[in-house]
Amino acid sequence: MAEILAVGEAMERALALLEAGDVVAIPTETVYGLAGDATNGVAVARIFEAKGRPRFNPLIAHVADLAMANRIAEFDPLSTKLAGAFWPGPLTLVLPQRAENNMHPLVTAGLDTIALRMPRGFGGELIARLGRPLAAPSANSSGKISATTAQAVEADLGGKIKLVVDGGATPVGLESTIVKIEDGKLRLLRPGGIAAREIEAIAGAKIVRGAAGIQAPGMLASHYAPGASVRLNADRVAGDEALLAFGRDRAEGWRGAVAVRNLSEAGDLREAAANLFAYMQALDRSGAATIAVEPIPLDGLGEAINDRLARAAAPRDKID
Repeated sequence: MAEILAVGEAMERALALLEAGDVVAIPTETVYGLAGDATNGVAVARIFEAKGRPRFNPLIAHVADLAMANRIAEFDPLSTKLAGAFWPGPLTLVLPQRAENNMHPLVTAGLDTIALRMPRGFGGELIARLGRPLAAPSANSSGKISATTAQAVEADLGGKIKLVVDGGATPVGLESTIVKIEDGKLRLLRPGGIAAREIEAIAGAKIVRGAAGIQAPGMLASHYAPGASVRLNADRVAGDEALLAFGRDRAEGWRGAVAVRNLSEAGDLREAAANLFAYMQALDRSGAATIAVEPIPLDGLGEAINDRLARAAAPRDKID
C-alpha cells in the first residue's frame, strides 16, 4: 500500500522521492497526477510502468512559472496571452520545443512539440522547490477513470507507488483543456476544465476542433473507461443497469436501476464536471454490467463532460 500524507505534511517526503527518480501521486485542481521529474528518463519510465501507459502517448509537463516554461518551449504571442489569462489553472498549451531543453524524449513521445501546464497549489509549490518540471499524467491505470481523491489513487495504484499526497477532492474534476496554435489558428485538442468559449473570449478568435493523430494526452479513442460498459443518451434504464443521471428529469425505469448517481440535480455543468469521475467509479463498484448515462448538454463544460463519456463508451479494442 502507498503511504498517504496530507499536503501540509508531504512536501519533504515528496521531494526526496522525486530527487531519487521515483514517482509521487499529487493533487491538482483538475485531477490527481502521477508526477515524476520530466528531465529524468528513469522517473518518466516509472510513470509509464505504473500506469501501463502506451509509450506513444505523450505526457503533460507541469511548470512552476512562465520563466521555466520559456526555457522549455517557444511561445508565440497568442500562447503568451492565453498563459497570462489562465495560468496557473486547467489550461495546457502545446508548443514547439526549444533545442536542448533537457526534457526526456519519453515525455513528448518523439514529437517536436511539448504540452505545458502550470498547476495551482501543492503541485506548483512542489515544482518550484524541485526546480525542474514534472511530467504528470492522471494518477490511474491507463485508459481507466481518472482519480479525483487520494483514496481513489491508492485503490488503483497503491501497490505500485510509494506516496499519495492527499489534498482532498479536486475542485475541477476534469483534466485540463488542451489547445495548440497551428498555422495561426487556435486548435482544440482536448476539451477540459476551461470551456472553449472562455478561451475564445481571451483569444479573440474561434477555436478549430479536431486534429490528426495523437498530438497530446487524452486523444485515444477509448479512455477514462470503467470496468462496466457505458451507454450514452439513455432515455430508459434496464433493471441490470446503473444510472448516471443529470438534472431533475429521470430516464424511464430509473427506480429499478442497480444504483443511481446524479451529477447535478440543479443541472449545473460545473458541479457535474467535479462529480463525473467519482460518480462513475461509484457506479462501476455497484456490480452493474452497464452504466446508462442520461443526456448532458454540449454547451460550456458539457463539451468536456461529453468528450470523456464518449471515450469511456468507445469499444475497448480502440485502445492502441
